[in-house]
Amino acid sequence: MINKKYIEMLNQKSVIREMFMYGLERSKVVGSENVFDYSLGNPSVEAPKNFNKALLDIISNRDSIATHGYSPSLGINSVRESIAKSLNIRFNMEYTANDIFMAVGAAGAIAHAIRAITEPGDEVITFAPYFPEYKHYVNGTGAILKIVPANTTNFQINFDELEKILNYKTMAVLINTPNNPSGIVYSTETIKRLSKLLKAKEVEYGHEIYIVSDEPYREIVFGGVDNPFVSSYYDNTIICYSFSKSLSIPGERIGYIAVNPKCKNSNLIVEVCGQISRGIGHNCPPSLIQLAVSEVINETSDLKVYETNKKILFEKLTEYGFEIVEPGGTFYMFPKALEDDSIAFCNKAKELDLLLVPSNSFGVNGYFRIAYCVPTEKVIKSLPLFEKLAKMYKK
Repeated sequence: MINKKYIEMLNQKSVIREMFMYGLERSKVVGSENVFDYSLGNPSVEAPKNFNKALLDIISNRDSIATHGYSPSLGINSVRESIAKSLNIRFNMEYTANDIFMAVGAAGAIAHAIRAITEPGDEVITFAPYFPEYKHYVNGTGAILKIVPANTTNFQINFDELEKILNYKTMAVLINTPNNPSGIVYSTETIKRLSKLLKAKEVEYGHEIYIVSDEPYREIVFGGVDNPFVSSYYDNTIICYSFSKSLSIPGERIGYIAVNPKCKNSNLIVEVCGQISRGIGHNCPPSLIQLAVSEVINETSDLKVYETNKKILFEKLTEYGFEIVEPGGTFYMFPKALEDDSIAFCNKAKELDLLLVPSNSFGVNGYFRIAYCVPTEKVIKSLPLFEKLAKMYKK
């Protein structure tokens, strides 16, 4: 007998992935140059040349058995030390290797973090709009995901609604800044307010409340935008990071957990993550990729194109009549749809070979996501289609 839970998930497939697969098939019919696929957040710039050089150097010049062998359960210690050192220099922290756990991307990091700090029946809070897979990451642990409705004015945290949902079962607050899908970066004011509220609730409830900070877009922040390092403001913070976007290597599936050294039982959380791996078959990420990222730990891909694309789309779509909270980072934009039914709206766009993702799966109605991690020339070529789509709704 096949597990019913996963059979049910077949009827809840990722809208993002479904749209992406449609785009691949449609491209076979009309040509990829005529399909404007804004569905999948797949980086459109190359990995740093030094990353590729590091891979070749490691393969060519280091001991093959060690390079391709199992790493320790918590990750290669030299890599963990490299990550800790980088965080300390950049953000004035005091991490050690003992605070770092290597994971298979941010998704793997979140899956471990939630298991480490919750028991079945505990609650984890997140904020709409949110990455749809959070439901599976959290609910799959036996914990329960609670959603705070969106503050659509600026997509910062809706504190009035948060206070209604917080209760003694709350063990963690899962945040994503810079945010997928809105592109908004939580301000220092927002993080300070969240920290103050959670500290008060920890005293009231008599237990820790962790911030699990999902940060795969940390390095993609546009000029002049306030981008606080969450762990600097709240001791019980667990960072879940991925190199997928900063180094443009999503297929390599590499990231880490960084537990704030001031967090209660910091080292124990990392050790527990190693035991969680035994239970979910994680068994540490590839040794080769761990070693390679440690060689370019302070580098990124050339990320400037994302801000260029943002400026073009924000200016022109606003001109066409779309309402948009301007993104502060990532490569996502979350405009308001031109009708209440975002699925119907995206279906109209689809008829123009403009592939957009409706907002329903992100926990908000009446919006859509644009993943503008595409070549700039493709962005420019798509503008007449956005204008044509807008004109369909003008009376």
